[in-house]
Amino acid sequence: MSRFFIALLPSQDIQNHANQIKQYFADKYASDDAQKSPPHVTLQPPFEWVDSNVSILETSLREFASKQNSVPVTLSGFAAFPPRVIYIDVVKTPELLTLQADLMAYAESNLGIVDEVGKKRPFAPHITVAFRDLTKQNFKAAWPEFENRQFDFEFTADKLTLLIHDGRRWNIKSEFAFLSHRS
Repeated sequence: MSRFFIALLPSQDIQNHANQIKQYFADKYASDDAQKSPPHVTLQPPFEWVDSNVSILETSLREFASKQNSVPVTLSGFAAFPPRVIYIDVVKTPELLTLQADLMAYAESNLGIVDEVGKKRPFAPHITVAFRDLTKQNFKAAWPEFENRQFDFEFTADKLTLLIHDGRRWNIKSEFAFLSHRS
């Protein structure tokens, strides 16, 4: 069994900006867990999957992605899940909310992947820059610094990304182009 999750990854320049902020949290606030994955917007939280059946998972996700249109994604400032997590806020557009809901429903009906927690609370798209290893004291110090800081970017999500955990960090396993990104 391996652990996977499904996400949207921003363009490389936005990833670079987000990684600089993650590095700042690592250096100044001793929070480096967010560096264990590329900057991303989680659509399907981590789940376990049998290694020998990964091709089934990938074929199914390719099928799903091939029917999706590209989604504009807007990043706007910072927000938090106190007292531990600080993140880049992602605007909840109808397109993004629909994509996430459709993926969750598809994963459940076609792959048997169910996120029980996600079914109970509304989708809160975000890009984490300081994770659960941020102490409460450091959260109190960092939040006022980031609360009103600007971070305004837009990108077009034109593919789903499947990430796999190697025991230490999350790595890109495969990517699935959306319909409107076919060449």
